[in-house]
Amino acid sequence: MATVPLASCGAQASVETIAETAGAFTVTEHGTFAQPWAAAFEPGTGILFVTEKEGTIKFYNPSAGTTGSVTGVPEVDYGGQGGLGDIAFDPDYAANGAIYLSWAEAGEGNTRGAVVGKGTLDCSAGTSCTIKDMNVIWRQAPKVTGRGHYSHRITFSPDGQYLFIASGDRQKMEPAQDRTNNLGSVVRLTLDGEPAPGNPFADEGGVTSEIWSYGHRNILGLSFDAQGRLWDLEHGPKGGDELNLVKAGANYGWPVVSDGVHYDNDPIPDNSTRPDLAAPAIGWTPVIAPGDFIFYRGEMFNAWRGDALIAGLGAQGIVRVSIDGETATETSRYDMGERIREIVEGPDGAIWVLEDSETGRLLRLAPAS
Repeated sequence: MATVPLASCGAQASVETIAETAGAFTVTEHGTFAQPWAAAFEPGTGILFVTEKEGTIKFYNPSAGTTGSVTGVPEVDYGGQGGLGDIAFDPDYAANGAIYLSWAEAGEGNTRGAVVGKGTLDCSAGTSCTIKDMNVIWRQAPKVTGRGHYSHRITFSPDGQYLFIASGDRQKMEPAQDRTNNLGSVVRLTLDGEPAPGNPFADEGGVTSEIWSYGHRNILGLSFDAQGRLWDLEHGPKGGDELNLVKAGANYGWPVVSDGVHYDNDPIPDNSTRPDLAAPAIGWTPVIAPGDFIFYRGEMFNAWRGDALIAGLGAQGIVRVSIDGETATETSRYDMGERIREIVEGPDGAIWVLEDSETGRLLRLAPAS
């Protein structure tokens, strides 16, 4: 395993150096993965499962330094931003072995959409695992053309009762303001994929009854903080990446407002022009092009507890953000020299990241001894 120093980016005058935050720390390499997209530690075992965009899942056992593969993975529609997406373990995984996956699914007439499936993980073979009885429990509706902005991040409510899914606008923009579909929204479901009771638009029926919030563009991170509040992290257009505190029934403005502009430089009204729409807690122009994020809860980096740690694709590193009430402030950047797709916290409080490439390295970050 190689050990290398990690340096601060220093891209903003307010950004602190590593020495000013948590001291120097080391990065160790633990193998490579082909276009990794998401990762999650299996509860109770400390084994890390990694999805690869083309449609495979592998796992890494940190205590043994060994890897294995998973069979029973559903067929995915691979291309563009589409393929195999997120992976999550059921809140009651120890009892039921249930696992959730998201992926891009082909439809009729050259259309596609994200789906979420639920199955059971069987690792009794030891050196390999298989997913059994994987059934789709949720679909983006409608399926549309193109291969972008699936989003399809998965998280669970802190009480373990509800499933939240990020549904991107699929690069179609206007559907994000139309609640008769579920594009450009965060949906809240039961653990079996039914609209959750108490959703803000439940009385409207259909897919509208799934919607928790709307007016989103392309959500690449979805996470609860220690106070039980839901946050999302989404790509803006040309400028205007956002970290949002997600509230029930709120409209987050896309494509009516944004602090970015369209890719052809056509202007978009700023968030400040529509105070009736939910504004981001923090935004980035130039963009950081986020991959995913976590709220750090461990003790290994004690000074970071409660902070959001963002995997930066465009930023090519980790962006640390502190939260004060409903506002957020970037405090540090850590240059990794590569696009970072995924970030997860290990059972011992170490931070693990995955690079976004055909040979993306799995890296463990720990304080220098």
